Amino acid sequence: MSPFTRPAGRRGRLSEHARLLECVQGILERSDRAVPWEPDTVGLPDARSDSALARINDVAFYANARDEVAALAGVCVDLLRLHGPAENDEDRCRNCHLDWPCPTFGEISRLLR
Repeated sequence: MSPFTRPAGRRGRLSEHARLLECVQGILERSDRAVPWEPDTVGLPDARSDSALARINDVAFYANARDEVAALAGVCVDLLRLHGPAENDEDRCRNCHLDWPCPTFGEISRLLR
């Protein structure tokens, strides 16, 4: 089961926020520790096509995936740090001050399921 689709704990809305933040931070940490992909470090995956252009695209994808995953996870971490329950009023978002959960957190949560 994907870490994004696990049911939230019994702590309510805050646990959903904390769970998503923990999952995305874990992705970011794993991508930072990952060995950069190179054909001589992990080999080339089997080709799905005989097209040289398709093969070049595959190689470019694998070569850039680590950095791209880290960048996307970093954006998610930043957004989740901005949009969380306010410390002095857990019924409001700390950034946009709308009712918690705010629309931004709701969309992030929906997209990561």
